[in-house]
Amino acid sequence: IADDAGLDVFGVGEHHRPDFAIASPAVVLAAVAQATERIRLTSTVTVLSTADPVKVFVLGQPERFAPLAELYRTTGAGAGHGDGALRIGVTSHFYVEPTPQGARDTFFPYYSRYIGNNMPGARGQLLPRHAFDSWAARRGALFAGSPQEIIDKILWEHEILGHDRFLAQIGLGGLPFTETARSIELLATDVLPVVRRETIARTPPQRSSLPAST
Repeated sequence: IADDAGLDVFGVGEHHRPDFAIASPAVVLAAVAQATERIRLTSTVTVLSTADPVKVFVLGQPERFAPLAELYRTTGAGAGHGDGALRIGVTSHFYVEPTPQGARDTFFPYYSRYIGNNMPGARGQLLPRHAFDSWAARRGALFAGSPQEIIDKILWEHEILGHDRFLAQIGLGGLPFTETARSIELLATDVLPVVRRETIARTPPQRSSLPAST
């Protein structure tokens, strides 16, 4: 669906537990490559204890990462790396529907269960609705809303971080396939064209527009 809809990248994450299906992203992506034509394929989670050390730091409120993004660019430039070599990606749990309330009402029970089952310290407790709504608010890190809300949040984060890629984590908590597919299609058809147009208009010529991915 992501390939047919025109998204840029599709990724899978490495996990070693019964409720996650992918222990070897390279093997799964090799199979995916046989069923797609244009989309780029990538791993999105690397378990550090089983692979080469990689520093990944994509969790918390967006504003707190602005100084880190600037430090990364400054340090890279000081080491002789140009803008083209200094890439920053932003990832977020993601769900989009035509209306804000519809998106949040649909996604909440699945996401609440996902957080309760997977986040450190949750100990099986479901995420309360007020916390979910706070995370999904205008300046929260969770992308759950209408296409326009998603667009506004991506562009706001781009203003403070200047990142090169937004990666949407779709299909969490047992979200049904129908809703997952619709979310991918809306990302491609209603969100991505606007984000590309707006980032091209505001981005210096040496840097590319912001792709969106699943």
